[in-house]
Amino acid sequence: MRATKEYRLAMTEEAQKIVDELTLEQKVWLMSGNIDITKMTQEQLVEMMGDMADDKNHYNVVPYAAGGIEEKNIPPMLFADGPRGVVCGNNQTTCFPVSMARGATFAPALEEKVGHCIGREVRAFGGNLFAGVCINMPYNPGWGRSQETYGEETYQIGQMGAALVRGVQDEDIMACVKHYAFNDMENARFKCSVTCDQRTEQEVYLPHFKDCVDAGAASIMSSYNRYNGVQCGHHNYLLNQVLKKEWDFDGFVMSDFCVGVRDTVEAANGGQDMEMMWTQYFGDRLVQAVKDGFVPEEKINEAALRIVRTILAFDKDHKEYDMSVVGCAEHIAVAKEVAEKGITLIKNNGVLPLKKDEIKKLAVIGKLGNVANIGDHGSSWVRPPYVVTPEEGLKKANPGCEVVFNDASDLESAKALAKEADAVVFVVGYNHDDEGEFISEDQSENYIGSMGGDRKKSLGLHEDEVKLLQEVGPVNDKSTVVLIGGNMIMMTEWYGCVNAVMMAYYPGMEGGTAIAEIIYGDVNPSGKLPYVVPYSEDDLPHVDWEATDQYYEYYHGYTRLEKNGVKPLIPYGYGLSYTTFSVSDVNMSSATMPRDGSVTASVQVTNTGNREGATVIQLYLQDVTASMSRPVKMLRGFKKVTLKPGETQTVSFPIDVDALKFWNQQMKYVAEPGKFNVFIGVDSARVKQSEFELL
Repeated sequence: MRATKEYRLAMTEEAQKIVDELTLEQKVWLMSGNIDITKMTQEQLVEMMGDMADDKNHYNVVPYAAGGIEEKNIPPMLFADGPRGVVCGNNQTTCFPVSMARGATFAPALEEKVGHCIGREVRAFGGNLFAGVCINMPYNPGWGRSQETYGEETYQIGQMGAALVRGVQDEDIMACVKHYAFNDMENARFKCSVTCDQRTEQEVYLPHFKDCVDAGAASIMSSYNRYNGVQCGHHNYLLNQVLKKEWDFDGFVMSDFCVGVRDTVEAANGGQDMEMMWTQYFGDRLVQAVKDGFVPEEKINEAALRIVRTILAFDKDHKEYDMSVVGCAEHIAVAKEVAEKGITLIKNNGVLPLKKDEIKKLAVIGKLGNVANIGDHGSSWVRPPYVVTPEEGLKKANPGCEVVFNDASDLESAKALAKEADAVVFVVGYNHDDEGEFISEDQSENYIGSMGGDRKKSLGLHEDEVKLLQEVGPVNDKSTVVLIGGNMIMMTEWYGCVNAVMMAYYPGMEGGTAIAEIIYGDVNPSGKLPYVVPYSEDDLPHVDWEATDQYYEYYHGYTRLEKNGVKPLIPYGYGLSYTTFSVSDVNMSSATMPRDGSVTASVQVTNTGNREGATVIQLYLQDVTASMSRPVKMLRGFKKVTLKPGETQTVSFPIDVDALKFWNQQMKYVAEPGKFNVFIGVDSARVKQSEFELL
């Protein structure tokens, strides 16, 4: 990859010469969006942002420009949003499954392939920056935009996010990682201050950002919310101390749009390098703040150097792509592959796969069964040339079968159809009205017409869908529920009423095809849940979705349930296949580990079924003798393996001292000597156990 950190730093001298020749006004121009919002009417602002619902004039229909000085040969930063694909264009771009679905693949190599596809399409539209590496971690699965991230576990998010960074940047496109940090609430994101202790900050909410920085990310986007009372876009500790000093980040920081910056002096001194996408607090205000002595010009020089160096590194002799790559067959094939490998089979009482020759009449029941449902209609809204619905996919998969759709608005007609059909597929869950980016209409200066928001009332299905599954589910023994949504959906109320359940997430433009392929067995499912499913919402951390202050505890998700001794309905990392796998006892290369050495934990994985299949082997660690409370299990490795019937493969995980470190009571990042348990299995519950001692 040409645009590595080392390559970028090699551009420092050239970039410095350019910056030295710039006036203060020119340097500030590089730090500011190219449009001065203070000089625009509300009507002009609305026209510029576009109408989310307008396919021809929507948000980010073309890349947004910022900075750039033509006479100095400094290209502008050309912004394209994500992460489901490229937001630019009209009914053209490849729409991949949402990040949560891609997280369910547990396949970083596949996510890197997605990054390559996206990078090419960004360049084809004339962009040079992709702002779609979203790695915020949901404290509670009700967060409306959690579909944009990969799961609930910091290690897994970091691995997947880093893979996307590598793929995008290998196509000479700057990857922007967002939203830094603690952006895990949607409705209150403009007003909420998140607080947590430093241990929680360092172990739970920041490591995945560091993983992406270590992967070479070119840019970081600061978030709207406050952390410990300070705006994240102004946050000296987060931006200057942690990001730029401790992590040695060489790229530039940009603000989130509209009100990501709220104070000129605080933001510039606090480490903000670029106000996006328009100028409100930088521009003339920042120039004056420097002249008045409130902002040292050294801060401006540093920001300008970071921006120029990064843009030069990515724009010099960059790869070229034309519009023929946008929505091309190769990229669509990758979108389909991700859907096939991410969709997660949760329950199967001998129902699936359906046998095509036995199914002459198939009932598709539920209002989402014939809907092109690809997720959020906010800033991540991708517009593909087509979307395969579940009904369309099922019709195509088995042409000899009569597929009858019923929207379930009348339960009696749905019940009658279920009785006479050979099998039933219920398609239920959410759409963009239920969850996603949201800015309320009363915040008129920020309103972009989107719906969604956090799931404030319930994490379960809509009441009518619960009633549907309770009353119609038992009518037909061959009943399968396909869940659509961006994160965990509670299932306790209806789980026993049907015989098969799969989580499809928002599966992208080829989602209906992938759903049907799995239902009929043309594809063997291999997705694993990147979150835990509890019996009760009470087992999850409480969040006030309209709060001005929200405290984040150390434990959430599966770590919270395991620490409290609460058995989940479905464990983290769970997913079924149409074949079976056995995992041997764990073999440790040594019973002890020296501080400057490592140990390797290995298992033999065998496909004990009668067809080829893939599973994800997961490594969890437990610090048994730690001086502080530690998780019962911490994910520290995963590998997806594909095995033919009867085939055995050795899966090994090297463990070094860094995997054992935590922040102790003195806030020292240490690995304490003592006993460590090792768990390896196909999910967090079905594991084999061993141990070693750190000397």
